[in-house]
Amino acid sequence: MTGRHEDPTGPDASGAEGAGQGADTTGPDASGPHAHAERASAVHGGLREQAESWLEQDPDPETRAELEPLLDDEDALSDRFGARLEFGTAGLRGELGAGPNRMNRVTVMRAAAGLAARLPAGSGVVIGFDARHNSRRFAEDTAAVVTGAGLRAWLMPEPLPTPVLAFAVQHLGAAAGVMVTASHNPPRDNGYKVYWSDGAQIVPPVDQEISDAINAVGRVDELPLGTGWTVLGDEIVQAYLDALGTLPVADAGGVKVAYTPMHGVGRDVLLRAFERAGIPEPAVVAEQAEPDPDFPTVAFPNPEEPGAMDLVLALAARSGADLVIANDPDADRCALAVPSRDGGWRALTGDEVGGLLAEHVLRHTSGDDRLVVTTIVSSSLLGAIARAHGVRSAETLTGFKWIMKAEGRLVFGYEEALGYSVGGEDGVVVHDKDGIGAALAATALTAEARRAGKSLLDLLDDQARRYGLHATSQLSIRVDDLSLITDAMARLRAEPPKELAGRPVEAFDDLAQGADGLPPTDGLRFRLGDARVVVRPSGTEPKLKCYLEVVHPVEDDVDEARARAAADLRALRESLAALLT
Repeated sequence: MTGRHEDPTGPDASGAEGAGQGADTTGPDASGPHAHAERASAVHGGLREQAESWLEQDPDPETRAELEPLLDDEDALSDRFGARLEFGTAGLRGELGAGPNRMNRVTVMRAAAGLAARLPAGSGVVIGFDARHNSRRFAEDTAAVVTGAGLRAWLMPEPLPTPVLAFAVQHLGAAAGVMVTASHNPPRDNGYKVYWSDGAQIVPPVDQEISDAINAVGRVDELPLGTGWTVLGDEIVQAYLDALGTLPVADAGGVKVAYTPMHGVGRDVLLRAFERAGIPEPAVVAEQAEPDPDFPTVAFPNPEEPGAMDLVLALAARSGADLVIANDPDADRCALAVPSRDGGWRALTGDEVGGLLAEHVLRHTSGDDRLVVTTIVSSSLLGAIARAHGVRSAETLTGFKWIMKAEGRLVFGYEEALGYSVGGEDGVVVHDKDGIGAALAATALTAEARRAGKSLLDLLDDQARRYGLHATSQLSIRVDDLSLITDAMARLRAEPPKELAGRPVEAFDDLAQGADGLPPTDGLRFRLGDARVVVRPSGTEPKLKCYLEVVHPVEDDVDEARARAAADLRALRESLAALLT
């Protein structure tokens, strides 16, 4: 079931005028020996017309030069013009290149015009960008379109982490924010992430309203373009760093850190944050220290991917580090590794870090109105921690856009995919994932544990004894035909399994019908006593993802409980793989 992701949208999905036009298959001439050739010719003619229209309005000589030799290549045109990048709750993300199914200046200008049309007159947009190919150009195009529409635009002064942009939206009182980034996607990708006035990513119905406005945009060479945007200075980074000073990071000195920004934009801001918190300057992986959009030392610039942290782990071993920290390229995620008890290194899971940081925040904040939030695919441990501390917890749909919609004094939010938002007495600093704030808090927690004669592994054991061992794992099934995912979800809905790995399914929730007061989402949840499985299609990759959790009480031997839990998770993965493949 492995293979390349094929876009499931049809030839009429491009959104460009004339998409899929020109082939009448309903009349009497739609059959016969020449019908197929006539339809193929008409389809190609329609695609070529779209491509020629694109060339006329495209301001980028590079994508024009890419497209011009392809005008007679039906397969190439179909790939670029037979579908389009869909604007959704994560904005846009895709491969760079010409056509509506690629990230390019035309696609970006259309998105900017659609966003501007949705915003109140006289409001402002703050625009950030990372160091990927074309990020700065896309950000400047956005500023030109926004100001041309009569709105105010603030442009970040240089490539900066995504959490700085998310913070800036509220700090500047903007109506919206745009971050040009593809986060940890491959080098040939870029993206366009949209934030609303609350500093969080957009959710329905705003995403659909912007998408509809984008569809109404005409030729981009007819858009009015402005020049009067404001380029921010270092004061915006200073304001972000000041806000990080409200986090529970006092007395964080004395910890030796090995760090990698993974060829991204996190290093300079993290070093400044560490200096202000009194943390010794970390050892930085030299080969990955400078921003590089080609990510030459990693196959996939995601700390979760096998091998991605090899260089920083080697540096940690050479430098005698107490803690390993890795940010992804736009520094909204944070991965940790610690010395293992056998002399090697152990990477912590997102759920393990989430539990540790949650308890750290709750120890350093006060009030029974505090709220901690995670997602339905993350560990249930957070709820147990919240109950023990006498505070509220909540579970939301997957994604930080939903975590930030929870109502209350949110002091901590996390998702299992290495995303954390850390807060102090005044609540979270950034209304999105913040890999810099999480790195600070993790270092402070490590220092606090060291003063008590403990490691982060000891703290994990303490939590297992107090709350029970909550062990989590995943199974991801990549497909080359998205209909396989649709079919698998339909089969599971029609005939939910009665048991998994010998465990009876005690309850089944079709999340498409809504559950626990949450909006409907394409997912299934199986409760198996002391275990839980959630199955959902990935929102960004051609994968079916299964999230597994088992909970075991711990009496004395935590290692024995971990071994039992690992065996249980392995059996669940094998059972699900057999069921789904």
